[in-house]
Amino acid sequence: MAEQLEWRTAKLLRTRDLTRDIRLFEIEPAGDFVIPKAGSHINVTVQIGGRPDVRSYSTVGPCTDGIYRIAVKLLGDSRGGSAYMWSLAPGAHLTISTPGNHFDLSRNRPEYLLLAGGIGITPIFTMALALAEIGADFRVLYACRSRDDMALADELGERIGDRLQMFVDEAGGRVDLDAEIARLAPGGELYVCGPIGMLEAAKRAWQHSGRPVEQLRFETFGNSGRFASQPFKVNIPRLNLVVDVPQNQTMLDALEKAGVAMISDCRRGECGLCALHILDVDGIVDHRDVFFNDEEKAANSKLCTCVSRVAGGSITIDTADRAA
Repeated sequence: MAEQLEWRTAKLLRTRDLTRDIRLFEIEPAGDFVIPKAGSHINVTVQIGGRPDVRSYSTVGPCTDGIYRIAVKLLGDSRGGSAYMWSLAPGAHLTISTPGNHFDLSRNRPEYLLLAGGIGITPIFTMALALAEIGADFRVLYACRSRDDMALADELGERIGDRLQMFVDEAGGRVDLDAEIARLAPGGELYVCGPIGMLEAAKRAWQHSGRPVEQLRFETFGNSGRFASQPFKVNIPRLNLVVDVPQNQTMLDALEKAGVAMISDCRRGECGLCALHILDVDGIVDHRDVFFNDEEKAANSKLCTCVSRVAGGSITIDTADRAA
């Protein structure tokens, strides 16, 4: 079931650059303030090509002072939401939602292992502070391409000390997921937020460990994939329809714009509601979801239209919609 969120007008109070391409935004909403829980996000209305669209951003920190804080990574290969956010100056008016949560933090677990990759530190940072506040047993593993890319690392280190361990790709740092999971206390939970490769590796390691699947929690980026985004065509024989998917638009959005009735919820590659059957593909399906497992992705029988794309060709799909 989709979340029931309320929309509010808001004002951008100030911004601060955390790294060369990650900016912190402090946003003051109108009306009653709803304090977000750890793992929460807010939706923000953005303008892309003169049209309104919606992006979700994790809240950063406890946000108990009436101000929402979000961090936005400026992406060259994106649909344009990050570029719009970075174009805003303090004083800009926004429309935002009350907090929602697809990445809720469980309570009273014997131990927590928090794993972040890149901009995935935003919900993990907030979870770590919440766990430190209640005296929980936890560790944070933070992986990034370079030390300069590590947003919030210094602040987090000051708050949680040696419970933070950093892994820098350029320095040869790698997270040994099998070993880290083996150290986790029985009944402990693993929380992961990062690029699709990290999430898939975590899922494989967790499955190999034999631990209960419900004790692995994750959040993904809708824009991370193995190939750069490029335009592609979607053929729907049932509807006698061909839909062009631009580089900066998801397949789901393009289908909806073309009048194809779709079912969706998370729009993040997690719930599987928007998945459609693949009849044929000319090119490579870039599965960017975390809903299907490795075997299902290799079979290429379905794809999550909200995040997955085709590289170097076109795709033919089936849909229950019988009228465009």
